[in-house]
Amino acid sequence: MSGTIATGRRPRKSRAGWNLLGLLVFVTAGFPVYWMLNTAIKPAKDTIDPDPSLFPTGFTLDNFRRALDIADFWGPVGRSLVVSLSVVAIGIVVGMLAALAISRFAFRGRKIVIVGILAVQMVPLVAMIIPVFLLLNDLHQYDKLTGLIITYLTFILPFTVWTLRGFIVNIPRELEEAAMVDGCSRTAAFVRVVFPLLAPGMVATSVYGFIQAWNEYLYALMLLSQEHQTATVWLGNFTTKHGTEYAPMMAGATMMAVPIVVLFLLVQRKMAAGLTAGAVKG
Repeated sequence: MSGTIATGRRPRKSRAGWNLLGLLVFVTAGFPVYWMLNTAIKPAKDTIDPDPSLFPTGFTLDNFRRALDIADFWGPVGRSLVVSLSVVAIGIVVGMLAALAISRFAFRGRKIVIVGILAVQMVPLVAMIIPVFLLLNDLHQYDKLTGLIITYLTFILPFTVWTLRGFIVNIPRELEEAAMVDGCSRTAAFVRVVFPLLAPGMVATSVYGFIQAWNEYLYALMLLSQEHQTATVWLGNFTTKHGTEYAPMMAGATMMAVPIVVLFLLVQRKMAAGLTAGAVKG
């Protein structure tokens, strides 16, 4: 009897421990976001208080108006949207075709391509700044959005190919073969059978690529002038004649986070399915 009670207590203690750990991780990850929102809606004078309050002491939307008035906001945001959406569109099409070729076809140098994809992801991005700058300058793509899009594709495409390859490998070949036996061509079999099963993985990969391109700062700073700066560079250079105004800066950061939040809310179900696809077989 005592053994049964002891066994019953252990799972409860174990669950309580994991729940406490999860709560700790949530608070640690969510506190910066909360502080950003807290600073964005509080009066500007409260942001420089040497004894800041954990909870907002007042509510105002003036910081958002101030952020829009201090400098051009919609220009950098529009350029970031153009770059991010272009990277996602090109990356998902090219990445899907490359992943399909690596997963379904045997060709000479296939292993070398796979190893090369992994090797590219291990190279620190900061180590490629000078070669990328020189290459774009020779191609007359320096200080152009097209040059930045090409640059982002160099480190987002390998991840896209590798991730989509994992999804395609988990789709049985027998499904395609059965469709081809029924009269479908290889292309029709892919469109009707493989593509619907691959859609969640494509959504998850697209969201990752969009976030990477949207939040990237270093290359946007080095490869674009102030006239063509993206939203992250605009936020990093957020200064006025009075110096850095933290309340409008946090309001600008909040507005920059809106596209990511909206995108995630729209595709959260597909993304959850994509992240768990292939985790369980049978």
